[in-house]
Amino acid sequence: MGIMVWLMVFIGGGLGSICRYGLGRLLSPYTLHFPWATLAANLIACILLGFIISRIDIKSYPLAAFWIARFCGGFSTFSTFTLENYKLLSEGQIWLFIAYVALSLIACLLGFIIGMKIV
Repeated sequence: MGIMVWLMVFIGGGLGSICRYGLGRLLSPYTLHFPWATLAANLIACILLGFIISRIDIKSYPLAAFWIARFCGGFSTFSTFTLENYKLLSEGQIWLFIAYVALSLIACLLGFIIGMKIV
């Protein structure tokens, strides 16, 4: 674990963040009342992470650091998820809050399992 791991974390995080930004821009017309872009990013990242966990030898540190630690981390935005839930609650949108939390958790867990089963 040397400079190569740090480089993979740096590059992976940047690419994941750029992809997340692009997805947000792509889905921005649909996110007026429901945070579809964040839900999509979390679901895609969970599917990808499940697939990667099943395919990559975790001992190959640079490759694992790139995909697991950073690309998926940069792409999936759980902190944004938290902020959006706070906004839904503060706006009194209780049913949207419940639907968003439930759909996010269930869909992402299923996405992770699907990603693992693809192998």
